[in-house]
Amino acid sequence: MVRGPRFPIDGVVYRSPDEQAALLASGAWLDTTVGELIRATARAHPDKVYLYAAGREVTFAELDRRSEGLAASLIEQGLRPGDRAIFQMGIAAETVIALFACYKAGVIPVCTLPQYRDIEIGQLADMSAAKAYFIQADFSPNFDLVGFARRMGVAHATLKTFIVARGAAPADMLAFDALCDAPDAAARAKVAAVAIDPGDVLTFQLSGGSTGVPKIIPRMHGEYLAQARGWARMHQYGPDEICIWPLPIIHNAGLLLVVLGSLLNASAILLQEKFDPVAFLDAIEKHRVTWAGSIGPIAPRLLDYPDIARHDLSSLRMFVAMDRADAIEAHVGVVTMNLYGITEGLLMSTSPTDSPAARHWTNGRSSSGDFDEIRVLAFDSETPVPAGEQGELCFRGPHSLRAYYNADPGVNAASFTSDGFVRTSDIVREVVIAGVSHYVFLGRVKDNISRGNEKFAAEEVEKLIVQHPAVLDAKVVAMPDRYLGEKACAFIIPRPGETCPDVEGLGAFLVDQGLAKFKLPERIEAVTEFPVTRVGKVDKMAMRAIVKDKIQGETGG
Repeated sequence: MVRGPRFPIDGVVYRSPDEQAALLASGAWLDTTVGELIRATARAHPDKVYLYAAGREVTFAELDRRSEGLAASLIEQGLRPGDRAIFQMGIAAETVIALFACYKAGVIPVCTLPQYRDIEIGQLADMSAAKAYFIQADFSPNFDLVGFARRMGVAHATLKTFIVARGAAPADMLAFDALCDAPDAAARAKVAAVAIDPGDVLTFQLSGGSTGVPKIIPRMHGEYLAQARGWARMHQYGPDEICIWPLPIIHNAGLLLVVLGSLLNASAILLQEKFDPVAFLDAIEKHRVTWAGSIGPIAPRLLDYPDIARHDLSSLRMFVAMDRADAIEAHVGVVTMNLYGITEGLLMSTSPTDSPAARHWTNGRSSSGDFDEIRVLAFDSETPVPAGEQGELCFRGPHSLRAYYNADPGVNAASFTSDGFVRTSDIVREVVIAGVSHYVFLGRVKDNISRGNEKFAAEEVEKLIVQHPAVLDAKVVAMPDRYLGEKACAFIIPRPGETCPDVEGLGAFLVDQGLAKFKLPERIEAVTEFPVTRVGKVDKMAMRAIVKDKIQGETGG
């Protein structure tokens, strides 16, 4: 039987039928779809709670029933497999139900967020040619998302179907709850007739750009589920797992690490609409949470929280973060490991049983094991560098991007090596621990600082600055210099009660750590928090603008 997408989308590059068949046969892809998985899990565990959200409990049976009803309603509204949907919904049970309804109907969610405004929604609506629009009416008391969605519909002609959750739907829009409950058996039969293939597109994710409008990354049912399974196996997920997640669900991280990983194991998720250290730790204690993660500012805020000991965290068996695993483990008292993920298709971490050296001082190895090939190449070349030397992380495997959706050919050509490895623009160093290659993330190529043409990674310096006893967190950016081109500026959040180190004192500390002098920060900005983008990521572009403006003001240049 020939395998491949049942509902191909123009602008998406797919695997060949033979390649897909080989991936399914090897286990590199799962031979199922998300919709099939939801139905099977609901049959096996109908009364088991999958979601804890805002005081509400959603069982697998309810999730299946409501997502099936919503999927049928989407089809009745004229949406077809391959059509795209904008999502302006937060961290809520309704978001998960809406996502799974789209997966069942073959409608493709676009990774959009409620914080996006005209530029982001407008460009992503046009890029994806989205037809549907999901809105969470109560997301913000200070912004009318429903009115905004209507305005976007006027400006972008493809947007036709508007679904409003958690609030009253105007006459020209559809009510989420009514769509979940209304369809009859005949309508549901239409959903069953949507025979999606593991090679069909599941979601339109976005590239890792933090401030501009990123490129669109198609991810498929079979490969996405397999990557989530690899992550769950690496972290030894079991059916009694309870994962806490106070971050966007629709992102690659939320889907792979939590939503699909938990679904595969019929385990539970605790959603929090926003992060607060006390509420986060209280929820772990109350619900006996076993797994917690930090993608963004959560870890620094926990490190700044002084009363960890008053919370019973005995149920928590592991914590995952982007970095600082050693500090988190010491502060929280829970086994912690770093991770690395890129939406183009690589996910790395370590097992909770791995050594502290692997867990704390690397970002791990591929969660898909030998299915992924990883190379560290010299910058702007295809020449591998020896283990231990810095280079650009490149990878190829069953989950790796083949081409950005509808991107300019030049963009796609620049994103891959001649033999199909994805170029990440991330700087890493390979280290071998117990005979296994692990990778240490050092920063982005674009975060390089070129001081007199000597280039170094900002995050390499950041990892040492945060070891200073007076420093809670630090970010390093390039600042302009008339003679050398660039110098390093450190934005530092001091620990409570501590004085921020000055340039001389920090320099002496870093030299003692073994850092070359040309990498030392030559300016320090003491701050109480870092500027962030609309989606909560640290905004280094804003930091560079801040220090540039200050220098110009000081010099009159």
